[in-house]
Amino acid sequence: MGAVDAAVDTTADADTDTDAETETETEARHRRAAEQGDLASMSALGALLLRRGDLDGAEPYLRGATAEGDRAAANNLGVLLHQRGYPDEAAGWWRVAAVAGSAPAAHALGRHHRERGDEPAAEYWLRQAAEQGHALGAYALADLLEHRSDVGAERWLRAAAEQGHREAAYRLALALERRVTETTRGPHETGTRLRVPGTRPVVPSGAAVTGTAVPGQPAGERAGEAAEAEQWFRQAAARGHRRAALHLGAILEHRGELKEAGRWYLSSAKEGEAKAACALGFLLRDAGDEESAAVWWLRAAQDGDGNAANALGALHAARGEQQTAERWYRAAMDAGDVNGAYNLGLLCAAQDRIPQAEQWYRRAAYAGHREAANALAVLLLQAGDANGAEPWFSKAAEAGSVDAAFNLGILHAGRDDDRTALVWYERAAAAGHTEAALQVGIAALRDGDEQTAERHLRCAAGGGSAEAAFRLASVLDARRPEPGPAVLGAPREEKSECEEWYERAAQQGHRRAQVRVGMLAAGRGDLAEADRWYREAAEAGSRNGAFNLGLLLAREGSEREAALWWTRAARAGHGRAALRLALLAARRGELTEGRRWCDRAVELGPAEVAERAARLSEALHQELTA
Repeated sequence: MGAVDAAVDTTADADTDTDAETETETEARHRRAAEQGDLASMSALGALLLRRGDLDGAEPYLRGATAEGDRAAANNLGVLLHQRGYPDEAAGWWRVAAVAGSAPAAHALGRHHRERGDEPAAEYWLRQAAEQGHALGAYALADLLEHRSDVGAERWLRAAAEQGHREAAYRLALALERRVTETTRGPHETGTRLRVPGTRPVVPSGAAVTGTAVPGQPAGERAGEAAEAEQWFRQAAARGHRRAALHLGAILEHRGELKEAGRWYLSSAKEGEAKAACALGFLLRDAGDEESAAVWWLRAAQDGDGNAANALGALHAARGEQQTAERWYRAAMDAGDVNGAYNLGLLCAAQDRIPQAEQWYRRAAYAGHREAANALAVLLLQAGDANGAEPWFSKAAEAGSVDAAFNLGILHAGRDDDRTALVWYERAAAAGHTEAALQVGIAALRDGDEQTAERHLRCAAGGGSAEAAFRLASVLDARRPEPGPAVLGAPREEKSECEEWYERAAQQGHRRAQVRVGMLAAGRGDLAEADRWYREAAEAGSRNGAFNLGLLLAREGSEREAALWWTRAARAGHGRAALRLALLAARRGELTEGRRWCDRAVELGPAEVAERAARLSEALHQELTA
């Protein structure tokens, strides 16, 4: 407890002042009346001089009025003596006034007793003040009860808040919010985002108010209390409470009401709240105003906000200003933000300063930063220290790092421990890791569990994995019935689901999917579409794409261009393309060239192609030696 926050009781002059008078006129009037022995004016004049800080002038008037039994004067005399450094004598006069029914005196006396550790006496007098409707007394009583974890604290917080006490409104809102959630994170206490080495630095996001619903609490009740909490945050913020404004901004941002959230962040930031300045910076950045964002981040970082320092570091790193970025990451670290050390590690790794990167990753990892632990393990694994990497992967995975769980799967797969690898892949997949879901799907296909495979492949494909989309399409493709004979005049078939997945993979550059999409398009008679996909696959290096494109071109009469694509395919190891080139050469009478391609086809296979190529080679040989 700090010094007693005693208030001057202005009851007397509130009863006698008039709106038309100036303070000087009021003082003169009370002084004349006090000199004639008017009790009310003596008390009012003493209160006026006390508020002005004229203790010597106020004391005789207050003592005189107190001697005549004026309780407001007794309270104010206690305030005066407290300001002079005589707390015990002040408490005596507060007791006199409180016994006479003065709520401000009861409040001051309660605060005095609490400061001295006498909580029973403090509670008694604070309750006297609170029950008379004194806002400061109600708030002080709530503070005392809350310190003792007494459930009655909320009642008095509410009473003080309803009388306009802004701190009571703020704390009441926090109490309501705590009931809605088991654990309430303050605005901008952001956890580590999932990152792997080589990606952008961790930059905490804008405000988010999160938590886990209390089991058994009805949803309607939670919603009502959340709405009431917001109302009290709003009332406190409207009265200038900067942390209430920050919290209100966080609630509004979480709800998507960004414009109003920005207004409250601005209000709080102007009052010196560094977290609000940081949050405002993120809103501005997301709106595309990076320069204004940097201004507010700078202000917050200079006030010691680690999130803002990290944001400035990321901003300068993105601009290629590595030294400035490093300076701000160090500032974040010095402010107690462990992300600063992790981001320094990322910065050093991007510059191939591996020993320094390892140093910073270790520092962050030892402080509990899970992604730093994962990054450190990756460095160790890349250096060939698998045994040193495994404990850090495990530590990161147990702390919730999805990337670390996936990396553990890779580590065990590299040791041919497929069972343990699958356990970690499944754990990462359950948390939404795309590549882990793909690996689980592949394992399920290998084990013949098509249903499980399809479920995981759908997750991975939906997460953007081209390989998963291709494999899912292959599973669906295998279930399709064989197409019936073509019927003239029949409408063109719609694309099946498997073709849509093939197309998704193809659009991401998956060459086998591109070839398959081309084949399906050709089967529908859409030769232009087939040509497009075959050509895209062939140009990306697919020998099957080049071969199929050659077939398509040959059927359309473009045999010369077809030969070019078959040549590319044959040189890449496609046996059928070599056989086609041999047949072309034979038809043109280029028997030696034909035999050369036959030999290549025999070498490449498969068996059926090799057999046909051998027969053709023999026929060409007989023709040459005839």
